[in-house]
Amino acid sequence: MSNGFFQIVNYPKGSYVIVEGKKEAHNFFIIRQGKVRVTRENQVVGEDPNQLLGPGDFFGVVAAMSQHAQIESAIALTDVSLIQVSYDQFGTLIQKNTPVAMKIIRYFSMKLRQFDSTITRLSFRTAIEEDPNQLFAIGEYYFNQKNTLHAAYAFQKYLQYLPNGQYATQAKLKLQTVNQPVAPPPIDYTKFNRAYGDNEMIFCEHEPGRELYIIQHGRVKITKIVDSNEVLLAVLQSGDIFGEMALLDNKPRSASAIAWGEVQLLAINKANFEGMVKAQPQLATRLITLLSERIWTAYKQLANLLISDPQGRVADTLLTLVEKNRVKVIPKSTYNFEIGTKDLIKMVGLTYPKDENLVLDLISKNKFIKLDQGKISCTDLVELEKLVQAFRKKSQIDAKIKKRA
Repeated sequence: MSNGFFQIVNYPKGSYVIVEGKKEAHNFFIIRQGKVRVTRENQVVGEDPNQLLGPGDFFGVVAAMSQHAQIESAIALTDVSLIQVSYDQFGTLIQKNTPVAMKIIRYFSMKLRQFDSTITRLSFRTAIEEDPNQLFAIGEYYFNQKNTLHAAYAFQKYLQYLPNGQYATQAKLKLQTVNQPVAPPPIDYTKFNRAYGDNEMIFCEHEPGRELYIIQHGRVKITKIVDSNEVLLAVLQSGDIFGEMALLDNKPRSASAIAWGEVQLLAINKANFEGMVKAQPQLATRLITLLSERIWTAYKQLANLLISDPQGRVADTLLTLVEKNRVKVIPKSTYNFEIGTKDLIKMVGLTYPKDENLVLDLISKNKFIKLDQGKISCTDLVELEKLVQAFRKKSQIDAKIKKRA
């Protein structure tokens, strides 16, 4: 890459290149020479808290592309020479060096799957099973729920990928019961444009993935079966991208995608993905921005789970909603959350109505948090930020004491 397009910056040994928590971060960095250590104050479960990076590695992409505060600090372990890339130059980076852009996308895909697995394990006390045999269990769940359409899809996919599997006979009988054929409708993978009717399953969790999708029109629900319940993870709209993790890391789908109303999609497969990234850098820019936003959100969720006091997790969730909407945290700044205590409790992973008093107590003790006509608001975001920092500091102290015990 020519330094005519990107700025070359040098840092002496011991310098901080980026600092965790710093807001308005517009640049990320690719190492040319030297070594850099990346650390996080809020350690992520299962991740090395001190990552050592060298030439060709990158850091700061999540904050730069999502336009959120830094989620890591980077310290020069030696004198370092770095390529500095601003968030609005990502398209140029793709055109000048597609392999670097692909490396970032693949790394982010891997990291996001790791974060999702950890969040699922900590939040729901269960692990993500990447096993096509689970397609039969998904079919059974929908069959018992009398959701014939989704049950048939899961059973058909099970038979497609495991025609001689241990549940093959049972799957065929269930399909016969609901008057559905054994084989799923054929898909023409040479066609990029796809149309789906309301409530039609686009793909099922545990199914091998071969495409990512861009929503051209309509909405798509992302769901997951957890502890015999269907959990709604997200509702995606026109312009959103989904299914990218299975395409990039050759792993089964981690969740299901279901059309919510009439939906039109653009499908991109593995064979043409890299070529399309190079030919349409705006696609890769959109994808890396999306992945950055998801990683930032996942990191915030993991950091939230490290707060020992449930009231601290409630306050942190409120602050995360503010940050997610890119609202500036300044003295006396206000924010209306447009949610009530029930919604907030569900976001934190607590139980309604059992834990409602916990939220009401937090509100009564902190006068800058209000509950008016069932909606929560904050009259001073700086005070909310201070409250969250106090809870985090207490949790870190408690963790140290527990470790020594």
